[in-house]
Amino acid sequence: MRMRSVLATVTAGLAAATCVTAAAPVNAQSGTAPSVHACSPAVSIKSYSDALDKTTYDGTFVGNLSALAVDRGGRIAALSDRSSLFTLDRETLKPTSVVNLVDEKGAALDSEGLAVDGDGTRLVTSETEPSVRRYERDGTLVGSLPVPDALKVAPAGRATSNLTFEGLTLLPGGHTLLAAMEGSLSGDTGGIVRFQTWERTRHDFRLAAQYGYRTDSGLGVSEAQATPDGRLLVLERGFTAGVGNTVRLYLADLRHATDTRRVDTLTGQDGVRLARKTLLADLVNCPSLGAQAKQPQPNPLLDNIEGLTITGRIPDGRLGLLLVSDDNQNAVQTTRLYSLSVRLPHTVNG
Repeated sequence: MRMRSVLATVTAGLAAATCVTAAAPVNAQSGTAPSVHACSPAVSIKSYSDALDKTTYDGTFVGNLSALAVDRGGRIAALSDRSSLFTLDRETLKPTSVVNLVDEKGAALDSEGLAVDGDGTRLVTSETEPSVRRYERDGTLVGSLPVPDALKVAPAGRATSNLTFEGLTLLPGGHTLLAAMEGSLSGDTGGIVRFQTWERTRHDFRLAAQYGYRTDSGLGVSEAQATPDGRLLVLERGFTAGVGNTVRLYLADLRHATDTRRVDTLTGQDGVRLARKTLLADLVNCPSLGAQAKQPQPNPLLDNIEGLTITGRIPDGRLGLLLVSDDNQNAVQTTRLYSLSVRLPHTVNG
């Protein structure tokens, strides 16, 4: 489904969702000349907005936002990790509706990843088990997808609580669904995380290939979003108390990566090719645009950025991006929306 551009004012923010150490800033490499609002030669920030910070809609707190997706008509679906799913106006980015999501037993979710399917249903991950469930637009639970045993939280599997399915995206064509683990499985080398895929069947999705992806030291995956050519935009994030957040945007390519679903442990061993990635931007290098932070940050624009969606292609050929930070309902964090643009390189360095 072709996405329509949503060019609107947006927010900035980053903070501690996971207790990992932020790494030092690095610079992206590209042959493209930087713009006046450049974060790197490939990425520019247009604007940010704090308009949603510490607000409510229809009695529901508008915050804890962990994922974004483009809905029909260009509207934005925004997922809270407290089981609330908002619809935002595509121009103003203000809420126009909200539904509450629950599991099969009526319990709340730790909802982190979101994708809108072609029929309008919502695919939502929860970090608790982890799980991927399908919901109607009104929040009615339709069903759930199978999850490999190894990716389940210990003792059922080898995953660590709160470090499971953080990102969710449908690849172009809608035939493949991908969920990104935030952290490593027990037995895998720290920093190597698993990306699980499902292939569409006549009725739903079945388990398919799995891939390994290596994060930067001290960072975890907070989001993965498929690009129109089938590659992935990956957000890596970390936090250091008293210093602030690190947020980096990478382009990843799975096309030559090894299917690791039958590889028990990933240690960087010979014969197992991980996904290739290339840095697009370290967001600490973005102009602050006058943003203010409520706690120490290396750039006051930064906060706990967790959500990312592609809003469309803009006139100069770049992709428009909308990012959101999760304020964790914390007084020193901010719900901030960011409007960025990115020009993708033709190849991934790897």
